[in-house]
Amino acid sequence: MKPFAGMPWGSALILLAALAGALFAPWLAPYDPDQVDVLHRFTPPFWLEGGTMEHLLGSDDLGRDILSRLLFGGRVSMLVALVCVASDAVLGTLVGMLAGYLGGWVDAALMRLADVMLALPYLLIALVVVSVLGASLVNVVVIIVALRWAGLARIVRGETLGIKQRDYVALARVGGVGRAGILLRHVLPNVLNSVIVVSTLGVGTVILFESALSFLGVGVPPPTATWGGMVADGRGSIGSAWWVSLFPGLAITAVCLACNLLGDWLREIFDPRSLRA
Repeated sequence: MKPFAGMPWGSALILLAALAGALFAPWLAPYDPDQVDVLHRFTPPFWLEGGTMEHLLGSDDLGRDILSRLLFGGRVSMLVALVCVASDAVLGTLVGMLAGYLGGWVDAALMRLADVMLALPYLLIALVVVSVLGASLVNVVVIIVALRWAGLARIVRGETLGIKQRDYVALARVGGVGRAGILLRHVLPNVLNSVIVVSTLGVGTVILFESALSFLGVGVPPPTATWGGMVADGRGSIGSAWWVSLFPGLAITAVCLACNLLGDWLREIFDPRSLRA
């Protein structure tokens, strides 16, 4: 099977554009995202009557440039997604391998903890924690990481249970290789495919979750631009100034859909049945 056969290039381009926009936002944004200009409140996009090239995608109720806030909001979403997904991948993989390989009371304790985490209502728990600790970027990251590792841990644990029964693992034990060596040399490489797929699918979920928290006012506090916060800013004027909420909403939808399609493609690529085809 060719390495890039069937790759969703449109999704890849959307993600690359979002990452590039987030990375180069200070140079691409025409204005400071927090710059207030009350004389140009609710300026429509340039192609509509009353629009201007000075604000290509229009402005919000405070006259802040939508395009600039969209680019800087992408920085927050991408940063939260990458940090949370990477942290969950490390934590979930470690817990899953330990539970699957050691078994016994370690497996029972870790998996019961994972069951508890999976049963919790994520959004409600996040609202309670943020209301106690306060809204900040660090708190949002910690909450998401603490709530999302369990799903990956169960997947890795299931694969580890099968891998530790393989002949090459038994031979490694006979050869005197310790538990840490077996986990790093034999188990980890064989579960990485699943970790990559699940992590890719998780990027969209994290962005959506962070946007929901910001929309509810318990995510990254204003005036920091976030996609969810921008959608919330425009909900009171959706009938007359729809562009304030529409463009960040489209950004969230496009990036989440692109992550899901790319994750589905990676799942097919790493599927042994596809490799034999």
